Amino acid sequence: MKAARIHAYGPPDVLVVEEVPRPEPGPNDVLVEVYASSVNPVDCKIRSGGQRGIIHYRLPWILGLDVSGVVVEVGSAVKGFAPGDAVWASPTHRRPGCYAEYVALDASVVAHKPANLSHVEAAGLPLVGLTVWQSMKGRVDPGDEVLVLAGSGGVGTVAIQVAKHLGARVTTTTSAHNEALVRSLGADRVIDYREHDVWSEVSDLDYVLVTLGGGERDKALDAVKRGGTVVSLTEDLPALTHRHGPVIGTVVTGLNMARFSIRGRLRGRRVAHVMRTPEARGMAKLTELCEAGVLQPVVDRVFALDDIVEAHRHSEAGHAAGKIAIQVRQ
Repeated sequence: MKAARIHAYGPPDVLVVEEVPRPEPGPNDVLVEVYASSVNPVDCKIRSGGQRGIIHYRLPWILGLDVSGVVVEVGSAVKGFAPGDAVWASPTHRRPGCYAEYVALDASVVAHKPANLSHVEAAGLPLVGLTVWQSMKGRVDPGDEVLVLAGSGGVGTVAIQVAKHLGARVTTTTSAHNEALVRSLGADRVIDYREHDVWSEVSDLDYVLVTLGGGERDKALDAVKRGGTVVSLTEDLPALTHRHGPVIGTVVTGLNMARFSIRGRLRGRRVAHVMRTPEARGMAKLTELCEAGVLQPVVDRVFALDDIVEAHRHSEAGHAAGKIAIQVRQ
């Protein structure tokens, strides 16, 4: 089969599309024929080596943490899936491999794909959808004032929709160019980060979803009311790894997370560092939300698997509105 994998850490062109053996599913696996995948910022961080302090890959390694496709084979212990089923998933960081024509997935992370979405539309939602749902479920209540940073990004476009579904009033940041997009997703208030200092425009928030690094977590803590919540999805690990190396960079990241959590508790704010947990139950919830019309995917551009290097370059440019899809099959 054809797959895109890295033989060494580095810039986008270390990704090589080549022929590799088709994976053999284990007893708890489903073998999926991949129709589409997507590029997540974490893929680029793994490719460049920014995550190697916590995730150890035996190179060469196939990247990709989103998949939408069709089951072609099921393991002997698998129930609930059969060849021909359209499915989607976001596998664990320790078992990616979705930049390929076939991928073997543990059935515990797989769910049936929403019937109302194409494979290209579906492929952009698993990782960001799980991340957002697990970040907001139980933390956002009806009537809450919620701030979503970078509302036109892959996480932001989903977060706006989920927060509105949970009954919140949503403020988000984006450029004027993307204001119509985020309003169409449900944003009540839009702040143009190029023209305004976001943190001077907001206060007494109930919940902030921090999708950016660079000190935004501390500013978010100042903007949240007592008893409110700041959820951080980024910990600056790649930058610290680049500066200090994988070991020291990981230690500094952990210390920064602990410092932030302690500061939040001392000020009466709730702090959470959320990493997506791959799970079938969460994927089934996303299917439900999509089929109910709550979640609408936003696709920025579609690349072929052979153009995966250009897809990574586009992602790292930082201007994508929504998700970057990788179409493997028509």
